[in-house]
Amino acid sequence: TINGSTGEVIVGEAPLIEPNMSEELLTILSWADEAKKMQNWANADYPQDAKKARELGAQGIGLCRTEHMFFEEGRLPIVQKIILGETREKRKELLEKLLNFQKSDFKQILEVMDGLPVVIRLLDPPLHEFLPHYEKLLEEVISLRMKGREPHEIKEKEELLKRVEKMREANPMMGLRGCRLGITYPDINEMQVRAIFEAACELKQEKKDPRPEIMIPLVGHVKELKTIRDQLEKVGHDVMLKME
Repeated sequence: TINGSTGEVIVGEAPLIEPNMSEELLTILSWADEAKKMQNWANADYPQDAKKARELGAQGIGLCRTEHMFFEEGRLPIVQKIILGETREKRKELLEKLLNFQKSDFKQILEVMDGLPVVIRLLDPPLHEFLPHYEKLLEEVISLRMKGREPHEIKEKEELLKRVEKMREANPMMGLRGCRLGITYPDINEMQVRAIFEAACELKQEKKDPRPEIMIPLVGHVKELKTIRDQLEKVGHDVMLKME
């Protein structure tokens, strides 16, 4: 552990305490609130983050990064299968599993921020963060061959290696991500928007005031924006008709 104030390096994990704002600090901040012209919005990717942001006086969530939600236990293997899936039917089946996770996350965040805006960014991952590492897979294939493992076991790993190899990018930060991912795999965007709208509609039925806003990531051309906007408005319209 490093003490950022003194530069002291502590071996192991240092005992920490949750900071509490003193009455004096809260008074000064209340004076600042009376004079300020800008709002304070927070980043929050999980319900507990949104709860803490609201406790500290945030007046909205400026960025909810949905890709971070997919790293939760039990979700990453599903996302990998979706990206590597060879048929749309198989992807749809897997996306239905993720839908429930996403809806629960969004519903909790929107409920915590009741009456305040929450900007939710659609999936924007550098794919290498989700996919198995090519080099590690290659090592596993070679190891299986050398150990003389069952042909079906080797073939399954080889097929995975081929699919990962096809999706390798020279620069993952500039490759298949942002709105381009949603155009290539529209099912992913549709699932996320459906989850957002269903969560918001359910909260409305519970007399809450959810205020989600959807951000389309990394748009480079007006045609990209129109393609995805048309796609998402249709999903939102269908959900609202269904929930009436």
